[in-house]
Amino acid sequence: MVAPKADADCLRPDGRDGTSAAPSTHITVRGLVKRFQGNTVYDGFDLDLPRGEIISIFGPNGCGKSTLINMLSGILPIDGGRILFDGKTITDTRIGYVFQNYREALFPWMRAIDNVGYPLVLMGVAPAEIRQRIDVLVGRFDLRFDLQRYPYELSGGQQQTVSIMRALVIEPEVLFLDEPFSALDYEMTLTMRDQLQKVLAETRTTSLLVSHDLDEAIYLGDKLLLLTRRPTRIAAFLDVSVPRPREPATTTGPAFIALKAQALGIFQSAVRDG
Repeated sequence: MVAPKADADCLRPDGRDGTSAAPSTHITVRGLVKRFQGNTVYDGFDLDLPRGEIISIFGPNGCGKSTLINMLSGILPIDGGRILFDGKTITDTRIGYVFQNYREALFPWMRAIDNVGYPLVLMGVAPAEIRQRIDVLVGRFDLRFDLQRYPYELSGGQQQTVSIMRALVIEPEVLFLDEPFSALDYEMTLTMRDQLQKVLAETRTTSLLVSHDLDEAIYLGDKLLLLTRRPTRIAAFLDVSVPRPREPATTTGPAFIALKAQALGIFQSAVRDG
C-alpha cells in the first residue's frame, strides 16, 4: 500500500505520480521529512490515503502518530516533501480537527451552540445557514443535551461532542482526530465511538484518527495504518473488513479477533525490529 517514491515536481496536477495512486486517492504524501532537534522522525515517507474512509493510525509510543496528522493538517511545518489533497495544498483545503483535550479546545465564555458555530462566523456564513447546519448535526448526533449551556455545565463526553460538531460544521474535506476519547471514561468512550462511526458513515468524510488503543483503531477504522519506530515507516496498511454498523459485541467476533491478532503481530515485529 506504500506508493513508490516520486519526485514532488513529477506529480500530476491531481497529486498522483501516474502509477502509484489509485483514482480514489484523496491525500498524497511524497518524500515527507521531519526532524526535531536533529532527531529524524520521518525521512522520505510516502503515503496514499483513500477518499471517504476512516483511517486509523496506530504504532509504538513516540513513533510520530500525532506528528503525522499535525503535519498533514498544517499545524506543524514539514522539513521536506509534499502533501496534496486532490492536488491542492492544505491552504486550499477545508479541514476539521478534533483535539485530545476538549476542555482546552472549547471557549468557556461561549455557549455550546456558539462554540459549534464559531468557525462559520469566521467564514462569514449567514446566521440562518449556521443554524441550519447546526440543526443537521444535532439530528445526526441524536443530541440529548442543551446546546444553550456553557462548556463547564457539560460532562466530558458532551464537551467532546461539541468539539466534534464544531469540526464537522464547516463540512470539512478532511477530518483529523487526535486520540479524541483518551480523556473520557470507558462507558462514555463506547457511546462516543458509536456516535462518531454513525456520523462519519453518513457524511463520508475522509478522516484520520490517531489512537493508542488497538481495539478502538480497528473498531472505528475502514483502514488500519500501522507505523514502526523512528525513523517512522509503514509497517502495514490493512483493510478493516469487519461489517458496519459495529457495536461492542463486534470486538468478540471472529473477524475482529483475527484482524487484531494480525495487527498485533505486525506491531510487535515493528517494535522488536525497529
